[in-house]
Amino acid sequence: MKTLILYASNHGTTAKICRYIAEKIENSTIDIVNIKSNKPLNLNLYDRIIIGASIHAGSVQRSISNFLKTNQDLLLTKPLALFLCGMNKPEYEQQFEKVFPEILRKHAISNKVVGGEFLLEEMNMIEKAIIKKITGIKETISEIDFTKVDELIEEIKK
Repeated sequence: MKTLILYASNHGTTAKICRYIAEKIENSTIDIVNIKSNKPLNLNLYDRIIIGASIHAGSVQRSISNFLKTNQDLLLTKPLALFLCGMNKPEYEQQFEKVFPEILRKHAISNKVVGGEFLLEEMNMIEKAIIKKITGIKETISEIDFTKVDELIEEIKK
């Protein structure tokens, strides 16, 4: 079985989760691709697809939105798992619904919001200032929910 793990990541949290997923999936050839690399992808080469995105200031990366729109029909022909990284727990469900179209959510084997991180050392000065002002956080924190990530892995293995 061949698996594509496709993602977009601004500061590295989504990439970290993709690597974790790849380590846990057995009996599969796995390609991890950052959608921002602009390499052409042949989705027909893959038996299943996992897509990871992240929310920043309430929005997802444009590269993920464009990919989902462009490839929706083909994605509906494959086993699919979707996950979202974010730090705004009260809005997890609304953010997930905003990022991933309903037709893909209903088709997916697994839909998870897996938490996130504020990696201050990866942010520019403006991002740091905004995060510090809005959240009061003064140092890097991680709130990745690996239980949710493990659930996604188990669901995609079935």
